[in-house]
Amino acid sequence: MTIFSKIIKGDIPCCKIAEDDRFFAFLDINPMQKGHTLVVPKLEEDYIFNLDDDLLGDMFIFAKKVALAIQQAVPCVRVGMAVLGMEVPHAHIHLVPLNKESDLDFRNAKLKLDSEEMKSIAEKISVFI
Repeated sequence: MTIFSKIIKGDIPCCKIAEDDRFFAFLDINPMQKGHTLVVPKLEEDYIFNLDDDLLGDMFIFAKKVALAIQQAVPCVRVGMAVLGMEVPHAHIHLVPLNKESDLDFRNAKLKLDSEEMKSIAEKISVFI
């Protein structure tokens, strides 16, 4: 079972943004920017392009709703998206608020946010879902 499956199941706490019967969105615990969110399918699949076409398409539609909510809640020019899939063997999409292209550089230092600030950001985003 991946760490993301444990988060979805509720075994590991998270700052949840949104959930439906097939997808789950939550704040990244090592964010590149405030509002950095992960979107994952509840189905545990390592590689995003192994998902069947319908699930993959619906995942991007779910991610779009989350991205639009992030953009309303977090000051940014737009929300960038990245799919790397190297760090956790569970398909996922990174949604990152951007003010410049370098905001989506995974080599940048990660932010250190306390749990109260993380909860506050999650609540602000969730209002727009």
